[in-house]
Amino acid sequence: MMYKYAVYQPSLNGNEKKYVNECLDSTWISSKGKFVNEFEKAFSGYIGVKHGTGVCNGTVAIHLALVALGLGKGDEVIVPTFTYIASANPILQVGATPVFADSRADTWQLDAEDVKAKITPKTKAIMVVHLYGHPCDMDAIMAIAKDFNLFVIEDCAEAIGSEYNGKKVGSFGDVACFSFFGNKTITCGEGGMVLTNSDYLYGRLVHFKGQGLAKYREYWHDTMGYNYRMTNIEAAIGLAQFEQVEDFISRKQNVARWYKEKLKNLPVKFHDAVGKVRHTWWMCSILVGSESEREDLRNYLKDQGIETRPTFYPIHTMPIYAQKYERHPVAEDIALRGINLPSYPALEEMDVDYICEKIGGFYGK
Repeated sequence: MMYKYAVYQPSLNGNEKKYVNECLDSTWISSKGKFVNEFEKAFSGYIGVKHGTGVCNGTVAIHLALVALGLGKGDEVIVPTFTYIASANPILQVGATPVFADSRADTWQLDAEDVKAKITPKTKAIMVVHLYGHPCDMDAIMAIAKDFNLFVIEDCAEAIGSEYNGKKVGSFGDVACFSFFGNKTITCGEGGMVLTNSDYLYGRLVHFKGQGLAKYREYWHDTMGYNYRMTNIEAAIGLAQFEQVEDFISRKQNVARWYKEKLKNLPVKFHDAVGKVRHTWWMCSILVGSESEREDLRNYLKDQGIETRPTFYPIHTMPIYAQKYERHPVAEDIALRGINLPSYPALEEMDVDYICEKIGGFYGK
């Protein structure tokens, strides 16, 4: 179905074509070429982290980070249940066990108190997910990690440019993972990056992502690695997108401000920024009164040409993770009542007016 307003669409109005054509003209279209290094350097510098290595998507970024940290069988990684499935699956893929924690009702982010309650002698890491562009409570998470000697992995797929107490997310943990999928704040079509301040971890990340290729002998592989490399074409698009990142964020913040103002008299709750954070609103989201109301509203908006998405279903309710009974009441509640609204940077105020007018029409306003 063609929508008048999609949930998301990328803006490709910068140097994307120019840089891709440079790749084609140079014939450097695979995993070598100048744009890979330029994009890695520019993006890691923007986040404020020493090293960045490009990969082919955000999911393998998480898998690669877990491998580099040496996590595996017998280890537990605490992760929010209220997130996209790609945050948890790589934990299983390395042989470790995901342990799910609930969210905070105000921010929708990982609940540090629940994290602390889930720590066992097997816990080796905490994975925070800065969901929908709102940062987690990194002071609390980092304090817990320090007290229990745990790794911290930041999943920043949805929070490029977000900040906690003036510091960009992705610069707090041992490793940080980013996604540049087509619906992210900046995109390569597909692509991702892993960041770290550790020289040791950076060496392992590069080693494992490149088929375990040894530095000391050509075509000699001294460990089992993976083909997780970013192509020069992906990096060319990524660099062109990165050049516009602050403009994209500013536009998305305007969209969020318009939604907040225009929805304030309707019986919905806007997912707003809480505390000293820079929320980049990857997705502008609302809570409605009930699950049935949500589905009725989404169907009504669909008929008006407006695409929406439900908020993520908690991972502990998915078939492959539901072997034992768990309750995470905050995550479950948000998951049943939440809606993601059109959130792309090209939206103008008149577009948000139209969307909010239709939401108001559903409620008879």
